[in-house]
Amino acid sequence: MLRKRLIDLRENNNLYQKDIAEILGIRQQTYSLWENGTKIIPLKHLNNLCNYYNVSMDYILGLSSYNSSNTIKKKKELDKKIIGKRIRLIRDKNSLTLRDLAEVLNTTSSTISAYETGKNLILTAFAYEICKRYNISMDWLCHRR
Repeated sequence: MLRKRLIDLRENNNLYQKDIAEILGIRQQTYSLWENGTKIIPLKHLNNLCNYYNVSMDYILGLSSYNSSNTIKKKKELDKKIIGKRIRLIRDKNSLTLRDLAEVLNTTSSTISAYETGKNLILTAFAYEICKRYNISMDWLCHRR
């Protein structure tokens, strides 16, 4: 779904891959890898795309067929500490230990801890898996609404 939404949004705005790459401050080849599904778009760039197109993360990722961007009035910046607190809330609500969530995501407890403390920004793939598995909005997780 992400691939299709990236292409549709770009084409509906009469933009080329090089235009979006310039907007994001990346190489066109990098953007092309995201659009063709070879690589996963990093969360910070996903956020910037959502800001640019004024769409929700849930919509662009295919977690929702409805674009709830009208609830997002201003450009949003990602805050690792808030995202980390929300990961911890999800973990607590689902009675998961660090190890439990690490196993779900096929990573280490220390990686989850680094996300929860705001030391590192969670990987898009991990955030997406958490949202799918625990029925959470990516926009809520990333404090976009």
